[in-house]
Amino acid sequence: MALEDAKTQIDHAFTREDLKGPSFENVFGGATSFLRRKYTKDLRGVDIAVTGVPFDQAVTNRTGTRLGPRAIREASALQPCDAPYGWGYDVLSEFAIADYGDLAFDYANVSAFPETLEKHISGILEQGAATVTLGGDHSITLPILKAHAEKYGPLSVIQFDAHTDTWADDDFSRIDHGTFMYKAVKLGYVDPARSVQIGIRTDNPDTMGFHILDAREVHREGPETVAARIHDIVERHPVYLTFDIDALDPAFAPGTGTPVWGGLSSHQAAVMLRGLAGINLKGGDVVEVSPPFDTTGATAIAAAHVATELLCLWGWTRRKG
Repeated sequence: MALEDAKTQIDHAFTREDLKGPSFENVFGGATSFLRRKYTKDLRGVDIAVTGVPFDQAVTNRTGTRLGPRAIREASALQPCDAPYGWGYDVLSEFAIADYGDLAFDYANVSAFPETLEKHISGILEQGAATVTLGGDHSITLPILKAHAEKYGPLSVIQFDAHTDTWADDDFSRIDHGTFMYKAVKLGYVDPARSVQIGIRTDNPDTMGFHILDAREVHREGPETVAARIHDIVERHPVYLTFDIDALDPAFAPGTGTPVWGGLSSHQAAVMLRGLAGINLKGGDVVEVSPPFDTTGATAIAAAHVATELLCLWGWTRRKG
């Protein structure tokens, strides 16, 4: 059946009628929406909207993450033929998932960007869909958190990252991918006592009360044990999960702006994400994919898998049975 479908399916991003089900379109051809989901601005009946935010004007080192959403979509074309591995259910068949396209914004009016993004995400949430966002640099998470906090109240955050992003900055007009979590706490979007950062391997004197499970602890204790500790921290509180691709070691994800050695392996990340099944996930993102620094595409492939795991985590507590 899959072979027969592959002979006729093309440009599923525009031609598919059903929002559910696999796609057997040739990996190397056609329009590249995320997981070959339908591109649409009509969110009636949509459970999860995947959206891209091609913004990288808040980085401290190498730019290029504005190209991340496009690369992640292309990499995801490897995945939609089968149910995501190891979950025991097919999120692509059970839930209506749409590609909502990218955020439109004025690249030359950076100060207006956060409000533009917050309204974009709020507009999706108001229509009853959850969001998974493809970045973009990590500063995009602050307006997204604002939109979610306005709907769900202060959030527990699960942050996979090499950096805590809690460097002090009380100038709330600044847009900086290294200070956004400091501001998220100060603004009341995040409850750090019920939040956790995993994979950290850079020093910061003020962690704002977050639980820190650094990269060495993951290596020492193992990903299954760390996943269990994350459950203990966030319990059943509303959770937002943000995955900075630099949580992975540069050997696994070289295409990022601020790489740090000693990081997580793709195996460890996969086991931890799968081990988080049952959290009360409200939304998530994967950020800091910078394709110009990875000619192999491995970083975008990893990010596409992370985004798919976010879909599976969201669906786990809502699946049939």
